[in-house]
Amino acid sequence: MSHKLELHEGAYIISDAHYSLQRPELLSFIKAIHSKQLKPTQLILMGDIFDALFGLIDYTYKDNREMIELLDAIARDIEVIYFEGNHDFNLAVIFKNIKIFPLKKQPQTLYFYDKKVCMAHGDFDGKFGYKFYTTLIRNPFVLLILKYIDKVLNHLIINKIEAHLDKKDDCKELSWFEGFIKNRFIKRFECDFFIEGHFHQNRSFELSSFTYINLAAFACNQRYFIVKSLQDKELLEEHQFSKEM
Repeated sequence: MSHKLELHEGAYIISDAHYSLQRPELLSFIKAIHSKQLKPTQLILMGDIFDALFGLIDYTYKDNREMIELLDAIARDIEVIYFEGNHDFNLAVIFKNIKIFPLKKQPQTLYFYDKKVCMAHGDFDGKFGYKFYTTLIRNPFVLLILKYIDKVLNHLIINKIEAHLDKKDDCKELSWFEGFIKNRFIKRFECDFFIEGHFHQNRSFELSSFTYINLAAFACNQRYFIVKSLQDKELLEEHQFSKEM
């Protein structure tokens, strides 16, 4: 028997927080949910929540331990759905209470009353070279080799990856984005809404068969989204988190 995934009114959706010790803003937000200062009906994590969290490479858990424990604790209270990104993957070995959707199972269709909402991190349809890389880097045997090489090198590999990621500009506007999206989705997917992150653009377009929504990156000004009532014209309401809330 198939079970339909539901998108709940009042759900919080967050994408691309790129959490690390250099980008700690997400921790206050998650603590506010854990303490019930914020009260989502459901929490949907759209990938790249962590800047570097790789299941089976336990060195990447070290600086992320508090966040991991908070998210798993929240998932004992409300439904938490996690679409793996290109910075956080093989997460089923880390989170015991969260519904994990790896790249190969994206996009997923969630139902909001009678509306079909397709959701994904956003990198599910890369070119052959990218698909080969994403398959290779998620392979448990490859990760095991990487883990022990990194350990022998006193974690030089992972530290270099993290240092590189910390320098990336996650907030730049892509001038080519609208044309790219319209070409990308020609005659693809039957739904009412398609929601993804990855590109960090905070833009939406009316395409021929659905409304396309690209989410803002939480890493840029701590923006997140709340699912509104079906009576509202817009599906998502944008919010900005502040520690002073």
